[in-house]
Amino acid sequence: MSAASNYTEELILKILLNGMAFTPPAQVYLALFTSDPTDAGVGNEVTGGAYARQQIGFDVPVNGTTQNSADILFPISTTDWGTITHYGIYDALTGGNLLIHGQWSASKTIPAGGQFKVPRGYLTVTVS
Repeated sequence: MSAASNYTEELILKILLNGMAFTPPAQVYLALFTSDPTDAGVGNEVTGGAYARQQIGFDVPVNGTTQNSADILFPISTTDWGTITHYGIYDALTGGNLLIHGQWSASKTIPAGGQFKVPRGYLTVTVS
């Protein structure tokens, strides 16, 4: 289940109801979390150990739902990343604004030498 962040909710209202001009980000990035980032974006994103957010693309939405359009392969960890439970989609490789977040259907522990992969079509974002 995906949820819009506070930033995204306010942005939608400003665009739709206040006529704010908006240029979407050229790319969006998938982040991994060991806790719920919440709408405020305050969870524990993985850091160190060769971790970096990965660019993510999406299929054209149908009936308010879209999925990642290609496999996403994170770098091989050089330290223990912990247990990955949640994800966030950001508008920047580092820093930036949390756009959407959610919980993985199953958590996965990534030890040193491990790798996190999201197969094509596995991450689904729904707007309702």
